[in-house]
Amino acid sequence: MYRHMMKSKIHRGVVTDANLNYVGSITIDKEIMDAADIIENEKVTVVNNNNGARFETYVIEGEPGSKVVCLNGAAARLAEPGDVVIIITYTLLSDEECKGYMPRKVFLNSQNEITAVE
Repeated sequence: MYRHMMKSKIHRGVVTDANLNYVGSITIDKEIMDAADIIENEKVTVVNNNNGARFETYVIEGEPGSKVVCLNGAAARLAEPGDVVIIITYTLLSDEECKGYMPRKVFLNSQNEITAVE
């Protein structure tokens, strides 16, 4: 049996921009992506703590050090700058692989600076 497991999480990212006229996705600072083991075009679930919206999209690499978390396209209607979001990736693991498995968790402060990685 295989199970969908959380692979990584960016916890409490602050939305820096919402660009309705872009082709869709979420742009994330490359340094934050690397810390969370997320690659460009990877599917993510975004959970908006401010309004309860929960949606899926894919990641676009943002400028390293920019601290950007920008929702693009239709997703821009689901968050506003200043909203706090959780960004989650998943992986498929066998029951054996699940034993002792721990996802990567990246914690951000209100300026999207990494405060901890677990």
